[in-house]
Amino acid sequence: MEDNLAEQVTIFFYGLFMDPEALEAKGLRPSRSRQAYVERFALILGARATLRPGGEGRVYGTIMRLTHAEVDQLYSEPSVAAYRPEPVLARLTDGTAELALCFNLPVAPQGPIGNPEYAAALQAVARKIGLPDEYIAEISR
Repeated sequence: MEDNLAEQVTIFFYGLFMDPEALEAKGLRPSRSRQAYVERFALILGARATLRPGGEGRVYGTIMRLTHAEVDQLYSEPSVAAYRPEPVLARLTDGTAELALCFNLPVAPQGPIGNPEYAAALQAVARKIGLPDEYIAEISR
């Protein structure tokens, strides 16, 4: 049975998965990839990235559509298996907004926060997909 748009969900990606080519390399077929951001969140870097709600922050990334099976496949990987979906309102560069699922850790990382290697990789992806320079600079702080 072929997947159609009704069987796809919109996901907001803010970490390394925001690169559609990285998802394609995993055998997935993301569609309708567009830059977006969520407001009132902070990007937290531990072993990987997660979002912490609250404050006046803005986190940039992309929204894409994947099938439910692709989402299950992606988040069954051991490094992201603890992430859980939650709804967010993703704002697009054209001024519109879309509801999307966003996968986050249910408990933010404890102890020292930061991961220079992950931050560098995330900055490279952010540059590749054209996120704002100011945001890219903030990633390593």
